[in-house]
Amino acid sequence: MHRIARISLAIILSLAVALLTAWAGFAMWYRLPVGELGRAAACALFILFGLGTIIALFSRFRIRAFVFFLAAFAVVLVWWSTIKPLSDADWAPDVARQVTGTRDGNLLTLKDVRDFEWRSDTDFTEHWTTRTYDLSTVQTADLFMSYWAGPKMGHVIMSFGFSSGDYLAWSIEVRRRVGGEFSPIADLFKSNPLVVVAADERDVVGVRSNVRGEDVQIYRLKASPDAARALLLEYVSDANALSTKPAFYNSITTNCTTTIVKMMRAVGDAVPFDWRLIVNGYLPDYAYDRGALDTRLPLSTLRELAHIDDRARKSGLSPDFSRLIRVGVPSPGLGN
Repeated sequence: MHRIARISLAIILSLAVALLTAWAGFAMWYRLPVGELGRAAACALFILFGLGTIIALFSRFRIRAFVFFLAAFAVVLVWWSTIKPLSDADWAPDVARQVTGTRDGNLLTLKDVRDFEWRSDTDFTEHWTTRTYDLSTVQTADLFMSYWAGPKMGHVIMSFGFSSGDYLAWSIEVRRRVGGEFSPIADLFKSNPLVVVAADERDVVGVRSNVRGEDVQIYRLKASPDAARALLLEYVSDANALSTKPAFYNSITTNCTTTIVKMMRAVGDAVPFDWRLIVNGYLPDYAYDRGALDTRLPLSTLRELAHIDDRARKSGLSPDFSRLIRVGVPSPGLGN
């Protein structure tokens, strides 16, 4: 029995060492400030060290080996804690500025609202504006899903509608550098900061539907004007915080979906954990099950009507873009 218990413990510790070794290897590969050869050498050495520890766990040196591994991993964690997100860099133009907002009663003034004119993903006219919105006229909140890698993963955009017919969209994105690309794996390891973008829909939604050819869908949320207003202000609060203290984007823990969930909880909405908050392509299913969409229709019907691509392309990113993409899209009826 004693031998079985010892072997069982060794197996459990081996799995832990294997997971920690893999994490440390990826961390070194993506974040060590040396060339590719140096990073490869550091990863290889730590992996060999981890394998040696696993072998030693099944010998009489198990305690010493495990303690030595923990000490080495602690050194990696200390180094990891010193890596902070940059506030200034050669950012890609579309994420170069962090929106900020100030409030005076019902008047919300936003600086650096994006209003780009897109002709292609590399050909565009930059335009950043300062705008003032009357918070008392916020009426709706809409969820956009932009599917860029099949039906399981998408980018989430929230848009708020005003009684004037204007819409203001918010997108939580990777703040990549010029020439950089989004990588879900790399962004698990402190590769890029987070940025909150506020923009016209024909910019931040239109670039995905009309320029990048993504499958964009819109779902109108069952949100009261008060709830929509509170969520909008949470976006402003997060944006202001990021402007003074940058944070890393993380593909699992801090991304376009998890940040929205955090905001919804901050305004008092119950958002129980669900696997669809991670595999976020199924976020509309989650919202439907939670009663946040128009449940008078089957979800399959809502999804069919939610596709905006044809309407968006016909609009040609015109000033009437927001109205045209909503034609035929069911609304729950609150705040409209």
